[in-house]
Amino acid sequence: MKTAETSTLPVKGLRADVLRQLKLSQPLTVRDLAVRNRVTVNAIRRHLKELEAHHLVEYDREQRGKGAPTFAYRLTAAAEALFPRRYAEELTEALGYIEERGGRGEVRRFFDFRFRTQAHALLSRLQGASARDRVEAVVQLLKEQGFMAEWAPQADGTVRISEHNCAVQAIAERYPELCEAEADFLRETLQADVQRGAHIPQGCNACEYAVTLAGKQESA
Repeated sequence: MKTAETSTLPVKGLRADVLRQLKLSQPLTVRDLAVRNRVTVNAIRRHLKELEAHHLVEYDREQRGKGAPTFAYRLTAAAEALFPRRYAEELTEALGYIEERGGRGEVRRFFDFRFRTQAHALLSRLQGASARDRVEAVVQLLKEQGFMAEWAPQADGTVRISEHNCAVQAIAERYPELCEAEADFLRETLQADVQRGAHIPQGCNACEYAVTLAGKQESA
């Protein structure tokens, strides 16, 4: 099934699917990709060779268990740049102006205002909604904003929300206040305890949040 993320890529079909799968779960081996796409190893190798020729994928040798090392593929910086980025230059310039006028505290207040506006709009729609409905609504909003978000219940009763693309990465790296405000937004809209684990600006493949729903009796 095609998604908004794959439709924006300059390649189509299986190659676009390979790029998206790497974005979600890199690094992946040829065999990993063959299984996910239900095609032969040789077919995946051909597509990876084309993607490598266009400087969209690269590989490292990895030792996985016994036997010879395997090639594990990941996206290049050029491929990462193909995924949604939300007005990075314009926003960075505007935030620089806010910082110059009012300091970092004013930048944080701006992020709080933006997320609070989104939270109030969501909460007005979700009055009386179940925990699952709140989680799905938040994840859908993050998808629409280009974050390639998904969620999954965990064995300990918590919920994990993952963002596989940072649509505002350049801003998040310069202003970590943005990530702090996002976590507060999740706490408010999900009415839950939220703790961030993995973090893209720190070199992780995704931003991940562990969500403990109220009393766990509303487990999604």
